[in-house]
Amino acid sequence: MHFTCNGTPLKIDIAHCTVAGWTGRDRTAIDHHIEELAAIGVTPPSAVPLYYRVSPDLLTQKADIQVVGDNTSGEVEPLLVRNNGKTYIGLASDHTDRTLEAHSVAHSKQVCAKPCAGELWEFAPIAERLDELQLRSWIVENGKKTLYQEGTLASIRPLEELIKGAGLLAAAGEQAAAMLCGTFGVQGGVRPAAEFHMELHDPAADRSIRHSYRITPLPVVA
Repeated sequence: MHFTCNGTPLKIDIAHCTVAGWTGRDRTAIDHHIEELAAIGVTPPSAVPLYYRVSPDLLTQKADIQVVGDNTSGEVEPLLVRNNGKTYIGLASDHTDRTLEAHSVAHSKQVCAKPCAGELWEFAPIAERLDELQLRSWIVENGKKTLYQEGTLASIRPLEELIKGAGLLAAAGEQAAAMLCGTFGVQGGVRPAAEFHMELHDPAADRSIRHSYRITPLPVVA
């Protein structure tokens, strides 16, 4: 995959990809998200957090993805990338098949592309103020762009903790690894949309990483 960091091009061949789930720092917030998903038939997790391995080929920077059926949706998440001994932070969406999720969360994570932005930031210089970083997402439904998610990384478990829990450094070794780090609740309930827009904002440096993509449902053929 091709990224940029501080204007420098980075070509990273990601060999391992993990999706961290149920990563809320506040147990009440976790329970709220569990209830949101339970409302659409998703079985509560056996433990929190959980780390789902998925194919790295699912990561994409394309502006269009295709999905089967009309019951999928995105979730804005911080993206960690480990490459050549360095850690970077970026932006991704854990786009998920909600129908399949009701049967198996692990399988639902594997069937949809995971859109991500093409820009990364170095992790180390902002490690002490990660909680200040802001995540937002918007969806387009009925032709209108609507705020869908909004919060800070203070709502998500410390990323260093997730790195250790997922074994990200060990997984990388001499190969590159990536991890989507979880999300928080949505406004108005989990639901599909025609477009998904997302942003990671660093207020101290007044900079943002942004990405958006369109969703095309394919027919379900029995």
